[in-house]
Amino acid sequence: MAVRRVALLTAGGFAPCLSSAVGGLIERYSEIAPDVEIIAYKHGYQGLLAGDYITVDAKVREKAHLLHKYGGSPIGNSRVKLTNAKDLVKRGLVPEGVDPLQFAAERLTEDGVDVLHTIGGDDTNTTAADLAAHLEKTGHHLVVVGLPKTIDNDIVPIRQSLGAMTAAEQAAKFAENVVAEHNSGSRMLIVHEVMGRNCGWLTAAAARDYRAWLDEQEWLPEIGLSREAWDVHGVYVPEIEIHIADEAERLKKVMDTVGNVTIFLSEGAGVSDIVDLMERNGEEVPRDAFGHVRLNEINPGAWFGKQFAEKLGAEKVLVQKSGYFSRSAPANEADLELIAKMTTMAVDSALEGTPGVVGNDEDRGDELRVIEFDRIAGHKPFDYHQQWFVDMLAEIGQGWPEGQHPGGQ
Repeated sequence: MAVRRVALLTAGGFAPCLSSAVGGLIERYSEIAPDVEIIAYKHGYQGLLAGDYITVDAKVREKAHLLHKYGGSPIGNSRVKLTNAKDLVKRGLVPEGVDPLQFAAERLTEDGVDVLHTIGGDDTNTTAADLAAHLEKTGHHLVVVGLPKTIDNDIVPIRQSLGAMTAAEQAAKFAENVVAEHNSGSRMLIVHEVMGRNCGWLTAAAARDYRAWLDEQEWLPEIGLSREAWDVHGVYVPEIEIHIADEAERLKKVMDTVGNVTIFLSEGAGVSDIVDLMERNGEEVPRDAFGHVRLNEINPGAWFGKQFAEKLGAEKVLVQKSGYFSRSAPANEADLELIAKMTTMAVDSALEGTPGVVGNDEDRGDELRVIEFDRIAGHKPFDYHQQWFVDMLAEIGQGWPEGQHPGGQ
């Protein structure tokens, strides 16, 4: 197909791949289709609706490699849901009574966009597919090729989303300093709250990476430099039920023996319990434009810290959140390698006219391919049956709720 103009956008929450993915797309187009114009909508779908974009000029093409060194997104993100007309009207992005999909489609037509690259999660990419279908009906052929971004690694059926590996590594690095606080007072309870609304992959991977760092250190317990004190003593993810009373009993023994307790908590773990309690108390549950509970406002880490503190006899509770530290980091080597493969395929597929989301397809032997939009979904649960996770919980002495042990015990 003839491609004259390509548009890029990044959307949703940040992940440590956005800047590099933008750079990779620009580099690939400059390499194999230098005559194709490239624009980048500012702040995702917000910029698309407003017609606010950056033109990728010769200098940006020449210096695109610099984007691999940075985190965040040079073109900006926002949480805009094109099917939430009420929110869009409130924000002044579309007029009252106008179909936002039609409004966005007309903007893409006015801007002369032939290919749209979306870098985001399932909402970002499936919304782009809806846009393409809408445009097709009006006679404007638009090819949408998405890249999978989420630190939770929770996109179906994609084995590894961009940015997740870096986010886990950065959360572990964050923990190195936070856990050093364990003896800033006696009987310290540390809650490391990790991002992950519905999927515990990031929390589990961060604990795994942090404990791998512990394995590399030399310890001196004679002066109090003890691996046991620096270790993770509990890992809680949304996929596994948390029995607070049972865990508190176990962790109190750790507190009495080791002198401190550290837990890694996925922000989505136990949220249903918190929401139920708020609703029973007549409190309003804060939600965003997508209907998601605003986790930063209900503060799961503080809630769990309070539940455990009294039961453990903790004298001090420290709750620290690694999410923003992790999600805005530059991509690590493993992610850079994956980004390079995916951006190359994304550009090549776009020029061939093949739409979809690039990823390693779990249903097809992890083949890297352009996956059909109708197979893309969010909220893929963390597979807690993986042996490395089972082994980690066994090593830290954490039990399994009845009926959830992967071995059926």
